[in-house]
Amino acid sequence: MAKYATEAIRSVALVGHANAGKTTLAEALLFKAGAIAAVGSVEKGNTVCDFDPLEKAYGHSLTTSLVNFPDDGVHVHLLDTPGFPDFIGQGICALAAVETALVVVNAQTGIELNTRRMMKWAAGRGLCRMVVVNKIDADNVDLPGLLADIQEAFGKECLPINLPAHGRADVVDCFFNPDGDADFSSVASAHGALVDQVVEVDEELMALYLEQGSELQPEQLHAPFEKALREGHLIPVCFISAKTGAGVPELMAILAKLAPNPAEGNPPPFYKGEPGDADIQEFHAEPDPAKHVLAHVFKVIVDPYMGKLGIFRVHQGTIRKDSELFVGDGRRPFKVGHLFVLQGKDYVEVDELVPGDIGAVAKVEEITFDSVLHDSHDEDHIHLKPLEFPIPVQGLAADTKKKGDEQRLFDVLHKLELEDPTFAVERHATTNETVLRGLGDLHLRSKLERMASQYKLEVTTRPPTIPYRETITKNAEATYRHKKQTGGAGQFGEVALKVEPLPRGTGFEFVDHVKGGVIPGVYMPAVEKGVRQALESGIIAGYPVHDVRVTVVDGKHHPVDSKEIAFITAGRKATMEAVRGAGAIILEPIVNIEVTVPEDNVGDITSDLATRRGHITGTEGRGTASMAVTGQAPLSELTDYPNRLRAMTAGHGSYVLELSHYDPVPVSTQQQLMSQHKVEKDED
Repeated sequence: MAKYATEAIRSVALVGHANAGKTTLAEALLFKAGAIAAVGSVEKGNTVCDFDPLEKAYGHSLTTSLVNFPDDGVHVHLLDTPGFPDFIGQGICALAAVETALVVVNAQTGIELNTRRMMKWAAGRGLCRMVVVNKIDADNVDLPGLLADIQEAFGKECLPINLPAHGRADVVDCFFNPDGDADFSSVASAHGALVDQVVEVDEELMALYLEQGSELQPEQLHAPFEKALREGHLIPVCFISAKTGAGVPELMAILAKLAPNPAEGNPPPFYKGEPGDADIQEFHAEPDPAKHVLAHVFKVIVDPYMGKLGIFRVHQGTIRKDSELFVGDGRRPFKVGHLFVLQGKDYVEVDELVPGDIGAVAKVEEITFDSVLHDSHDEDHIHLKPLEFPIPVQGLAADTKKKGDEQRLFDVLHKLELEDPTFAVERHATTNETVLRGLGDLHLRSKLERMASQYKLEVTTRPPTIPYRETITKNAEATYRHKKQTGGAGQFGEVALKVEPLPRGTGFEFVDHVKGGVIPGVYMPAVEKGVRQALESGIIAGYPVHDVRVTVVDGKHHPVDSKEIAFITAGRKATMEAVRGAGAIILEPIVNIEVTVPEDNVGDITSDLATRRGHITGTEGRGTASMAVTGQAPLSELTDYPNRLRAMTAGHGSYVLELSHYDPVPVSTQQQLMSQHKVEKDED
């Protein structure tokens, strides 16, 4: 691979909704750059990015793929992300590795759910954003109307940097060479709007512009253009057809001439300290190849042949083959035996990576998602600001079909967890269930199919027990004395405590207000352990207790008989008594739901959600003859929703869930859950 400097690197993520043509666009860019000999297609299953057998079977991306190519003196690292809401975690991960997010919009369907979400997440991460309107060659598209929709949804700073021309057969540049005619609007007016927007971020250039008028040259606008991108003051809109190639050369020119290099983008949000510390300090990584190494792992792959791969972005320093690197605060370094860049499914070995590069190392077990790699203890305790992921709420309880495969199941699920921060595995001792949680039915189905195809492990699934919670509604106090005499030294511990409700979502607080040493400090961790045991196992229905403050106010100890086990028991029993007297109630998870269906099915969807104790918050058009219905509903009412939705829409509906909050269950449900818990305890 040719050598290049950090200033020549462009790191870009293709994000947006499903079927916007991101993978096809990646293929077109690779072909135009000469990185591939022929353009593949998603339909034929021969693209560089969608190489996984499951992706070929599904006909869309399931995970983020990485490619790179040289063009016009620059080297582009391109990340192609999935577009279905179920796989949005992959797109969010990619945002930690790039300076620029290309938000791809399907000209036929317009602004969709993931378009909005990725624009929001990219802005929150401080990335430069561009909107790429793809499929301009499609029939029955309203490009002027779509541009107006983009500006209404994301702001007037969304300005076209090129426009379709010659019946959408190509595009005309509105920035570098603003001559020619467009299919709609005016090239000259588009150029003027761009210049006006750019000069607003530079007072000196503004003054010069007022003197020179339209005589400003693109070279004069380079620095303020990038400043406007960094500040979100300008979001260029590019029109292309990845299928025909219209606008692809122009997009590549924009990336080469205007997209920021690692030294020009907003700095990554590193900080020094540990999460929760009061003295956390910002840390500025400098894209200098001569400084200490600092790299961030934004993706982990468990490859059947290569083993565990950590894929990282280099932010500072130079990583070379045979370098020694630390993982986080680890005391022992690992040696970089092989250093790779990824080109779809291929691992290309390289000698070094400089700031801005995206690469991988294999077979380093200590590496996990979000790890920071460095080569000096001066960089211990440095972290990148965590990405915010949607909480996985869709669940399936899984059991192995073959007896004796239980340990294999846990091993395989652990590997899947390593690869996907929006996939979680829970083991519930009270229900004896292994629960897989993801962002939707499609997300979980893809995991099950990967387990069967890659790991040859088949499981049976069923709806899981709903993750109810318990909480309290008023203050209460309780005292419990644990006293046990066994012939020799006995057990003694007494704990007096009070419980108080906290605001929903706060969690748990433990407070030590004991005075006079009535409970020696050495036993207070044992008291807290007992309190936590009681809350975790549930009091009235066997579900974890949340949003409660437990304050230990008094107690007694014995100089001979007091032991940790005695205070664990006293803390647990006192907590159980106090919670029972504190108006304990059961909470259920309420989820936000967005259902996209054909217009003819909207009435069926709203009626069905109403029967599930749901309420509708809005409806919105989603391109041609489709509508999105948004609302909220209890998760317990949606266990059969995938099947019901398929039946109502003949398979043309889709939905996405997101945890909103917890609310009290109806009184009848609480009584039923409490009775069921009592029966289970009696049987035990």
